[in-house]
Amino acid sequence: MNTWRNASLAVTAVALLALTTACGQDKGDGAPGGQNAGNARPAGQAADSYGSDSGYGSGATTETASAKQAGQLAVWDSKKLGKVVTDSEGFTLYRFDKDTASPPRSNCEGDCAKAWPPVPAGNVTAAAGSDAATVGKVTRADGAQQLTLGGWPMYRYAKDVRPGDALGQGVGGTWFASAPDGKKAAVNADGPSGAEPAGLAGLSVRKDPKLGDIVVDKRGMTVYRFKKDVAWPMKSACTGACLSKWPVVAPVGKNDVNGVTTKGFVTFDRPDGLKQQAIDCWPLYTFSGDVKPGDTNGQGAGGTWYAVTPRAELAGAPK
Repeated sequence: MNTWRNASLAVTAVALLALTTACGQDKGDGAPGGQNAGNARPAGQAADSYGSDSGYGSGATTETASAKQAGQLAVWDSKKLGKVVTDSEGFTLYRFDKDTASPPRSNCEGDCAKAWPPVPAGNVTAAAGSDAATVGKVTRADGAQQLTLGGWPMYRYAKDVRPGDALGQGVGGTWFASAPDGKKAAVNADGPSGAEPAGLAGLSVRKDPKLGDIVVDKRGMTVYRFKKDVAWPMKSACTGACLSKWPVVAPVGKNDVNGVTTKGFVTFDRPDGLKQQAIDCWPLYTFSGDVKPGDTNGQGAGGTWYAVTPRAELAGAPK
């Protein structure tokens, strides 16, 4: 018994040493902006407008939306979006680029599913004039059955409060109103096309006229860091509602990187269940307010959010 226990402890120690080597003890210059002190907000201090206290409205709204059946699907012919599928009450249905349709799989769980309530699979009828064969279902990690169209899991958006709202269009460059066949609705003239620029790696470098070299994801969207995060032990201070404004960067293969440091290139298994890419052990995000490649609307937000340089530093941050 002691031999087995000693071997187990040795394996654990080796794993911890590997992670420490990647993410820990070489941070001698300290975290910018006093981040170790920024994880917990002092009592009485107001959260900035992009912090984890940002809300969608009452929790009851989200809970109600998450359990609401879709019923008879319908098609809304939007001048900006084209043909958009809605539930029986006229609420827009969305699809998530990080999901898969073949096989159907939802990658929106935990806090993500609070912002984007999954549409239950029960009691659903295809929209008039659409192919009933596109309607299906997928079993989520929690065992619930979720509606799919063309294999793509369907969601509502917690910030859509009236029939006809489509406030989720283009959020994070990954959420799009769904067409009746599960494909993305036509391009919003005021938003992103949803198409990925050809030839971009999972993480690469773009020359910004004001910020210099900054990191972008495979869609060309600017990648950010949060000054209140901690690199070691790795910790994200962006939780809950904050993630609707600052979606995490999903894990990227180390061989799918161009010009960006691979030091501390690890996947952060967040307490909320999401998996987040990190470079130099700093968790990475995009900004929902960036609607097209080249946007840097999140730069300097709240004095805590900054674009990332290829060396994982804060671009344009005050010294």
